[in-house]
Amino acid sequence: MALQIFSPKIQQPLKSIFPSPTTNGCSIIVPCAYNSSRRLALFQLGTAITQSQLFNGKAPESLSAEGKVIESGMVAELAQSNIALNDETASEWIKKDKRRMLHVVYRVGNLDKTIKFYRECLGMKLLRQRDIPEEGYSNAFLGYGPEESNFSVELTYNYGVDKYDIGTGFGHFGIAVEDVAKMVDVVKAKGGKIVQEPGPAKDGGPIVSLVEDPDGYNFELLERGPTLEPFRQVMLRVGDLDQSINFYKKAFGMELLRKRDNPDNKNTIAIMGYGPEDKNTVLELTYMYGVKSYDKGNGYAQIAVGTDDVYKTAEAIKLYGGEIVLEPGPLPGINTKIMACIDPDGWKTVFVDNADFMKELE
Repeated sequence: MALQIFSPKIQQPLKSIFPSPTTNGCSIIVPCAYNSSRRLALFQLGTAITQSQLFNGKAPESLSAEGKVIESGMVAELAQSNIALNDETASEWIKKDKRRMLHVVYRVGNLDKTIKFYRECLGMKLLRQRDIPEEGYSNAFLGYGPEESNFSVELTYNYGVDKYDIGTGFGHFGIAVEDVAKMVDVVKAKGGKIVQEPGPAKDGGPIVSLVEDPDGYNFELLERGPTLEPFRQVMLRVGDLDQSINFYKKAFGMELLRKRDNPDNKNTIAIMGYGPEDKNTVLELTYMYGVKSYDKGNGYAQIAVGTDDVYKTAEAIKLYGGEIVLEPGPLPGINTKIMACIDPDGWKTVFVDNADFMKELE
């Protein structure tokens, strides 16, 4: 069952929800209509629960209070989130935790059109797709390899919504390709938009180009040799780069792989990740000189990260100043354990139990 949170700008009816108790007295909003045989689209953002409502732990006042009571076993599992960690134990836990960026979630206005573009122009494979008419959405996972080992994109189409506001905070996705010019020719032939023609990077790096998908999301094409993970990066803009670096290092356990100041472009970037960027998808944080906040729109949603223990991860994130917007625990009927938090700039990340995630892909 998909955990669904939605932008305040787009409203759709939610069939039924109920608040589940947590150790801090807040409520988790989760759907109570589900089918345990479905594959888990863990991080859909598609119903009328607004971000502010979720962050406050409250259901919309217009919704019915009817719902099923959480079983005692589930309450017991949720209580595990009350794990005391100090700086030393949290740091040790994070170092041992097997973390990996799993996928990124965002909304599109025409799922079939976007899938076609990604397959024919960007060379991605359709990994899985499903339609959930009773909940008013469809989604598809695409990438360059199996989800068990590779990063993927989760596209979400909400019935009747054909356009989204991407905002100014989201930057681009980075894709490694062997021949940028050749791929740009394919994009042009398919009617795609070229934002930046192929050419050497300003820092003297490889050939790059910028193309736009049907929904306005930018993809930076980077000319590189063959790699097992062509999906290179997710770029997000932040208001205080040092603060963000410190947060992602301590709370998320990411490494600062490199940092570069670009006076000509009036920005500074930091590459954060869980391993070498030539083998893993990384997070590119960008600080634009003098800009402290950004409009996030309602198109981009979140990144999902795997963890061995969502309860300990939540406590470590709290310890290092992160805000938990969904307390850790299993989703009803499926029992995949997840938790969600936001960083200092309000960018959302969902952590997923590694073992549960692998079971869902079987």
